[in-house]
Amino acid sequence: MQPFALSINPIHLGPAGKAEVEPEFTGDMAWYEAYLARHADEGAEGRLVSLFTFSEPWPMWEMHPNGDEVILCVSGAMTLIQEASDGSATPIDLMPGDCAINPAGTWHTADAGSGTTALFITTGKGTQHRAR
Repeated sequence: MQPFALSINPIHLGPAGKAEVEPEFTGDMAWYEAYLARHADEGAEGRLVSLFTFSEPWPMWEMHPNGDEVILCVSGAMTLIQEASDGSATPIDLMPGDCAINPAGTWHTADAGSGTTALFITTGKGTQHRAR
C-alpha cells in the first residue's frame, strides 16, 4: 500500500478491526451520503476518521445520535462548544495534543483559528446539522 494523506482520503474503521481508505473527500453532503451508503450494513458500528484544517469558526452545529465523537487538536487552537439539553453552552479550549469527546446526542460546534487542524473519529450514521 502507498502512503496517503488523511486530509484527502479519510479512513473507515469497521467491524472486525477492518480499516479502509475512502475515496477523495469533496466536502459536500453527497460525499457523506455515499460514505453512509457504502457502509450501511454496519449500522452504528463503523467510524469515520478524518483530518481537517480550518480557517474560521464552523458555520453550523452538528450532532451524532448513534455514537460518541473524538476530536484531537493537532495544530493551532480551537474552542469546541457543546450544548446541553437545557440549551446552555460549554466551551472547551483545545491546544495541540488535547482531546475532547462529544457524547452521542450532544449538539456541538467549534471556533477555530486560521491553520487549526483537528482529527475526528466519528459515528456518522444519523448525523444532523442545524444553522449556527
